[in-house]
Amino acid sequence: MIERAGAGPLRRLVVLRHAKSAWPVDVTDHERPLAPRGRRDAPAAGRALAEADCLPDLALCSTAVRARRTWDLAAAEWGTPPPVRFDRRLYAAGAPGLLAVVHEVPAEVETLLLIGHNPGLEELVLALAGDGLDDTLERVGTKFPTSAIAVLSWRGATWRALAPGTALLTSVTVPRGAKK
Repeated sequence: MIERAGAGPLRRLVVLRHAKSAWPVDVTDHERPLAPRGRRDAPAAGRALAEADCLPDLALCSTAVRARRTWDLAAAEWGTPPPVRFDRRLYAAGAPGLLAVVHEVPAEVETLLLIGHNPGLEELVLALAGDGLDDTLERVGTKFPTSAIAVLSWRGATWRALAPGTALLTSVTVPRGAKK
């Protein structure tokens, strides 16, 4: 059951796991690029967000190469991408660290896109969701694969009000690009 989150505008936290990455030899984890499938799936994620009317007012993105490239390819699918902030704290962060960064978002942002990594993103979605539509909670709990998108909705005057159990998980999608 969802705890009362308080009054305020309807806000959405859109969580996007980076697209499929490659594992080249002698490349640090932070510098790993996208794999061919990731280069196909990231634009599909951008299209899926546009089709679902989930375009953000602001994006927060890990500094890892695979996350930054996911952002570049997804945002290229939109007419005018929103501002993006690349934040090293999102790389390899757990749910508490991710939520701390989200709490810093300005109050005027109503839809926030967070691009990062598992297991932190999956943990964050499951922690924030007090309830979910259909089988969304079960799906995230089973697997949150690369390019997965989870949309959490809640009401609050500021992002600092977002707390565990206060959001509704409204959708989970895993866009895939077509092979050429």
